[in-house]
Amino acid sequence: MLRITTETKRAKTVLAIEGRIAGPSVGTVEQCWRELYAAAPKQKFIVNLCGVSFIDNAGKMLLREMHRLGAEFQAEGCLNQAIVDEIATSEEAAPGKAKKPKGTPIIFYVIFFSLVLIPSLALAQQKAAAASPASVRLSLEQAVALALKQNPTEQIGLITAAESVQDKNITRAALLPQADLRASESLNRVNLTAEFGGKPLVPGEKLPGHIGPYQIISAGPTFGTQIFDLALWKRYQASRINVNASNADSLSTREQVILLVVSQYIGTLRAVANVEASRSRVELAQALYDQAADLQKQGVGTGIDTLRANVELQNEKQVLIQAEDDRDASLFALSRLLNLDPRQKIELADSLGFFDTPQPEIDTSIDQALLTREEWKAILQREKIVRLDKQAAQYERLPTLRADGNWAYLGTTLDNGIPTYQYAASFDVPLFTSGRIKAEVTKSNLELQKLEQQKDDLRNQIALEVKTSLLNLQSARNEVQVADLGVVLAKQEVDQARDRFSAGVANNIEVITAQDSLSRANDNQIAALYRFNQARADYARSIGEMEKTYSK
Repeated sequence: MLRITTETKRAKTVLAIEGRIAGPSVGTVEQCWRELYAAAPKQKFIVNLCGVSFIDNAGKMLLREMHRLGAEFQAEGCLNQAIVDEIATSEEAAPGKAKKPKGTPIIFYVIFFSLVLIPSLALAQQKAAAASPASVRLSLEQAVALALKQNPTEQIGLITAAESVQDKNITRAALLPQADLRASESLNRVNLTAEFGGKPLVPGEKLPGHIGPYQIISAGPTFGTQIFDLALWKRYQASRINVNASNADSLSTREQVILLVVSQYIGTLRAVANVEASRSRVELAQALYDQAADLQKQGVGTGIDTLRANVELQNEKQVLIQAEDDRDASLFALSRLLNLDPRQKIELADSLGFFDTPQPEIDTSIDQALLTREEWKAILQREKIVRLDKQAAQYERLPTLRADGNWAYLGTTLDNGIPTYQYAASFDVPLFTSGRIKAEVTKSNLELQKLEQQKDDLRNQIALEVKTSLLNLQSARNEVQVADLGVVLAKQEVDQARDRFSAGVANNIEVITAQDSLSRANDNQIAALYRFNQARADYARSIGEMEKTYSK
């Protein structure tokens, strides 16, 4: 925060400054000084710097100019005092200047900086370098490649596609033979009265109440396989097609991730271009302000012209600050999409450009989109899956054939066991399922109707995206041409207005108006280039060629 107060006593004006003389604050201090000096150039000025916390290079230049015009400085603290001594020393060394008594020798400050501050700053820089990763400079192609490698959404899509492969393997396993090894040991006691109803097995002999306890040991393999089951076969076919549908979904997610990265990268390029344009306008406004101030000193210009130019300069500086904030926020969003370390800084290697290409045909583009869009491929695969599920439900009415068996070493102890086996074939015919099969078939028919509606909606959506992107592409191409011409004309207007103002033919209202026109022209040019590049990306997405266009 900057605070400036003035006090005039007995032909002496004290200008007290508190805060930082750095960045935008330098212009504020300069404006206040020029107004005071223009009002009373023969007045004695004393500049109190005791409340100043920091002075950058621009502030030092301003203080040197104030000292040259006769201002005297009051400072506290080694840093501010060193700056004041440096300004006074440079003035004394100039030809025709008388030497002034010195305060603390400058060599003291040199030694202080060398022994204390420089090692501390070096250590702080080393710690900062160790804590923060190095800045990475990315082109659009590199950003897309990095997103495909690290973006969480893309990785989740790949994992989902891999899961569908395992689902297919699980369904296939139901059609293949199964075998396992089983071993058991049991201690048994049987109630014969309950088992045989109390009747003796041999007439005339009394049936014992129970047998046991006795031990049974069994060990051996069991196996089984499905011989004929059309329902299982259809479900396996559906799982195979589901792999294709999942791959199509993964590729669709991949295209969407590329579109997000490309859009964010282009938007960041726009923010960077806005910063560069704002800086150039600040430089122009500064030059026009200096011109107005010089003309006022010469008695040609007026104070209102200088004030008007200064207002325009402060407005442009405010726009620059906002543009820098927008650029940094856009870079943060790009880093989030690329899944980079939050501490790592990004620099863009590309810039907004215009690549004039022939305008594609609408009908050809729609046909191409229906052939290449992964969403369209996925919904066609899902339609096949539902049809196979319907057939699987219908085939549940057919009989199934299965073979099972086991071989075991069975006995009451390990030394009295014998090999035993059992082989069986089972034939199963469904007779009554309480309407389950009919309900499954009806559900599949309803799912087919829903998919048909989704297909119509997706077809219309794809056509709309293609037509909209082509319309935006043509419009943006025309906008770029008009915006380029507008910038050329706005620059000519600024040059002519400056010449008229310098010649005294007009005041600087024309200059300010020309500045505003140039600002709008620059913004229009940047916006037109952004819309053109975004329209190219939208068109590539609409026909399913994002990766082909932006990833090599």
